[in-house]
Amino acid sequence: MKALSSILPALLFCFGCASGGQWGHSPSYEPLDEEETALQGSTEYDPVMATRSPEKWKNKPVHLFGIVVGRKPAEGGLADVTLSMRTLEPRNLCEEHEEDSCRVTVSEREHARLHALLKLKSEDDIGPESVGSQSLVRIVGVINQSASSADGSPVIQVRYYRHWPRNYYVTTAARSFMRM
Repeated sequence: MKALSSILPALLFCFGCASGGQWGHSPSYEPLDEEETALQGSTEYDPVMATRSPEKWKNKPVHLFGIVVGRKPAEGGLADVTLSMRTLEPRNLCEEHEEDSCRVTVSEREHARLHALLKLKSEDDIGPESVGSQSLVRIVGVINQSASSADGSPVIQVRYYRHWPRNYYVTTAARSFMRM
């Protein structure tokens, strides 16, 4: 009994520290530890201001959320991912009262299109949960000097990314069948 009483506080501490896990299953968005570190010193990307004052935004560390609308190989083993930029919602939508029914939630409306050059982890490169059309990514990186030769949109050289496969997140359009 004495041994149980000595480990009980440690177990309670561990349960109190539970996060939404890899897919962010919690009522509000919870960045991973490495994500918090990567975000330091970065600014949320503002497509309007970046267009108005491109010299102020070039090589500036930025972060954003985007839904993948295209992916193709790029030089150096990178992936060129075309993103539909979205806004993170302050509260995630949930199907039930349980946290595991909550999904990271972004706006249904696109704010801008841009490209992200990223080195994919092996599990995100190939397979059923790989980065592909309709995946959600959060990226942290810097805006390249040159725009995309394909469509003239900004290009971000990614230093960190977090990925949610299709159906592992929702947009605000899901409000009709989910709740906050």
